[in-house]
Amino acid sequence: MTEDETPKVRTLDPHSLRGLAHPLRMRLLSVLRHDGPATASGLAEKLGESSGATSYHLRQLAAHGFVEDDPERGKGRERWWKASAHGTRFDDTLLSNPDPAVRGAADLFIHEIATTHTQEVATWLGTMDDWPEEWRRSADLSDFTLRLTAAQACELRDKLHELIESYRNLAPAPGTEGVAQVRLHTHAFPRTTG
Repeated sequence: MTEDETPKVRTLDPHSLRGLAHPLRMRLLSVLRHDGPATASGLAEKLGESSGATSYHLRQLAAHGFVEDDPERGKGRERWWKASAHGTRFDDTLLSNPDPAVRGAADLFIHEIATTHTQEVATWLGTMDDWPEEWRRSADLSDFTLRLTAAQACELRDKLHELIESYRNLAPAPGTEGVAQVRLHTHAFPRTTG
């Protein structure tokens, strides 16, 4: 993505959700988005899967428009894949869709996202000593509890998203030293007290 390019985000609908809501497909798409184009065999090695499984699920992702061939790579029979969009937007109405298969896919999708976030935090905790002190100080595992209305919670979420997106255009030029991919997770949800 170039400096001035707006990230392409795909909003899930019932059909595309059912094509994506599979643990391996979600992991494949995540790796392609974060690490760039790859072959089925390269992804298989990275994820500890068979190349037959990664090939099959990449074709399923392609059929639903989540990945596509990368024509700039590959020679001969070697097929390289890349993500078709930079992100995915989940529409909460999918959780209340009248079709039980869509509701089940929505439930699986959001639980896989939560699992991925947990794994990413655990990986950071296990590898943070490998990073320079400046990066260890920049990390954050904070939590806050606020008393808000649903409308205020939506406003806060939207402002957080706007702030995070404003940093996209501040990305240093390619090749700049000291730059790393930084993952940000936001979780906001009501809880029962008492």
